[in-house]
Amino acid sequence: MAGLIYCLLINIVKGFMMKYFNFVLLASFMFFSVSAEEGFTALFNGKDLSGWTVRNGTGTYRVENGAIIGKTTDGSKNTFLCSDKLFSDFELTLEVKLINDQLNSGIQIRSNDNNAKKRVNGPQVEVEATKGKGAESGYIYGEACGGWMTPKAKLKPHTLMKNGEWNTVLIIAKGAKIQTWINGTQVSDLTDDAKLKSHPEGFIGLQVHSIPKGKGPYEVTWKNIMIKDLK
Repeated sequence: MAGLIYCLLINIVKGFMMKYFNFVLLASFMFFSVSAEEGFTALFNGKDLSGWTVRNGTGTYRVENGAIIGKTTDGSKNTFLCSDKLFSDFELTLEVKLINDQLNSGIQIRSNDNNAKKRVNGPQVEVEATKGKGAESGYIYGEACGGWMTPKAKLKPHTLMKNGEWNTVLIIAKGAKIQTWINGTQVSDLTDDAKLKSHPEGFIGLQVHSIPKGKGPYEVTWKNIMIKDLK
């Protein structure tokens, strides 16, 4: 009798383990299939800043717990952590959090520093804390190349950015059209032929904004930076 019960228990355990193995195998297959189908690749490896270069100011960047943390330095001008790889048409998704609401930030796209002063310039997706009347996060600014690309009439403050929390930003750049979403809600749908002509391709950049002397230090952080080439 004891032997029969033992055999039954062994068969039950084997059956459970087989079902568990098949479930894990199926889940892994589905994950890798979806990833391959979507065509996204990691622009940040979650471990170090390989594939990135700091440009312009003296702000600092470090990696902690799978995220990039940018930190201001006293009186520094704008600083950018820029991808070594260049992109033209793409879909970019990432998570960003302003650790300090006093700090403004942005995500450079199709940008370069091909000028006499080697200053980073190009379209920038605005990132700022939500305050009294809201924020302009997700609208497009021409960093060192003309100011706001989003028409003034469409610069309507909103409350989509969650202060002190991770926020998901999606950017799709295809030809002259640049579209952005903050936490799943579309913010911008901009077409700018002139900017496409002047900035058809460039790096992705993570901005630590300038601050006055005697202020800060302030920090901003990014993680899960994924990109899909749409060429």
